[in-house]
Amino acid sequence: MDYLSEGVSQAFRLISAMDREMLSAVGVSLRVSATAIALACVFGIPFGLFLGIRSFFGKSLVVTVLNTLMALPTVTVGLVVYALLSRRGALGVLGLLYTPKAMVIGEVILAFPIIAALSLSATQAVDPRARRTALALGASPVQASWTIMREARFGILASVMAGFGRVVAEVGCAMMLGGNIRGTTRTMTTAIALETGKGKFGLGIALGIVLLLIAFTVNLVTQVLRASARSS
Repeated sequence: MDYLSEGVSQAFRLISAMDREMLSAVGVSLRVSATAIALACVFGIPFGLFLGIRSFFGKSLVVTVLNTLMALPTVTVGLVVYALLSRRGALGVLGLLYTPKAMVIGEVILAFPIIAALSLSATQAVDPRARRTALALGASPVQASWTIMREARFGILASVMAGFGRVVAEVGCAMMLGGNIRGTTRTMTTAIALETGKGKFGLGIALGIVLLLIAFTVNLVTQVLRASARSS
């Protein structure tokens, strides 16, 4: 166990010294994840809101598929996007493979069903009379939808946090689409995998501690938002 205790000791030294390689991996992870979540919100929140307030043929099937996609394996997404972006793929001419943009594409696909499905749940939790009342008072359909979003805001924010927690800790897409290039596409998770494979535990443990702190913060904020939603 000496190697483990030595790795933990080295990890805390790296954290206290703000090691450059560690900060680089953390920065790439946060930038890619934040960009992916922002894009996933642009599509996921309106889609979840639409499913929550509209009725149409096949809606239950759409919701079932959406809930199923919440458990989509990261390596499956990585494989599909890799096939599209590789040199022989349909989008290979764009030259996006092994870039942060490719990682963002994969993580958007992972985050979208989570944000959409949880936004749907938050929307359905709102009293349906709120939209009917807004329309009866002369609000336009867009204004009425905005009223629903305001009522469901805590649940929607929780869905964003859940999506962020999903993508910041994933490794499959990041490894397959980013290539784990130092200083460019190396994230916390891929760096941990690399350092562990080389038998160097110090940096891996340091990044693991940072990742756990980020995950703890995300979950703490999510719990606070859910508590606020229940008390409001």
